[in-house]
Amino acid sequence: MKPEDTMNIILVGKRHNESRVFALNGGVAFALAFLAVALLMVTGWGGYRFATSQAEARKPSDSELVGVWQQELSEQQAELTGLQLNVQDQVDALTLRLGELQGRLLRLDALGQRFVESGLVASDEFDFNQPAAVGGPEGSLPTDSFSAPELTRMIDELERRMEDREQQLRLLDQVSSRQKLEDELYLEGRPITWGWLSSRYGYRSDPFTGKRTWHAGVDLAGKTGNDIISVAGGVVSYASERHGYGNLVEVDHGDGLVTRYAHCKTIKVKVGDVVQKGQVLALMGSTGRSTGPHVHFEVIRNGKTENPETYIKRASR
Repeated sequence: MKPEDTMNIILVGKRHNESRVFALNGGVAFALAFLAVALLMVTGWGGYRFATSQAEARKPSDSELVGVWQQELSEQQAELTGLQLNVQDQVDALTLRLGELQGRLLRLDALGQRFVESGLVASDEFDFNQPAAVGGPEGSLPTDSFSAPELTRMIDELERRMEDREQQLRLLDQVSSRQKLEDELYLEGRPITWGWLSSRYGYRSDPFTGKRTWHAGVDLAGKTGNDIISVAGGVVSYASERHGYGNLVEVDHGDGLVTRYAHCKTIKVKVGDVVQKGQVLALMGSTGRSTGPHVHFEVIRNGKTENPETYIKRASR
């Protein structure tokens, strides 16, 4: 705008029918515009300085900053302590579970060793006193330590597998125990370790009277003091002297089956003893109605005698 130019300013009153007109030349208008811009700059600068002063007024001191940092450090230390306690709790829990698993493994090893001793498992195939042999090529990928969750999952899987194996071994143990019991109760073999058959089962001439009499067992002759053994597992139901039998031992094998061992020199068991197959019951002698050292052997089923030779000649199970 040139100085010689004029600018008209029109003021309109409340009523539109009234107005006033002011005429300003170019210089006056320029001066007014400059003043308006200057006023805006001054106002902005003043606002900036006011805001800066307020910010400085709110700025914490060095001691306040140190206190804030200490508070943050304390909170972080508490959080770290909590994490350490949590990790230690997890380690303690895993250690406890590992201890339980080790105990269960020892029981499994003992049970497996029983199977080896019983012949159910070949000793040259399984050695429960040595750790299982494992191996393989080294992995090509980098390895890291296991994390607690990974270890927990591995222990859970191992525990599930052990529970499955324990159940299988328990069933096998039951079968083994039942088989062993049946073998123990299976009556077979001779009641002596050395000797010969001197009188059979059935009618014979009585060695004292010469008359035809019934012989309810068999006589097995030997030397005085030889072992007399049980032909099956059972419970001693009689162990004392009886007329005609001399010193007598009876063993109850269950299911109505009883065996008798007579003319003993010395009795080695007493009533109520649980005896196993092959266990020494007495020593051979010639007590009672006897002509020399031997054992009179009877087999009684449900109160009736049976031929002992049937059981003597039985094949072992």
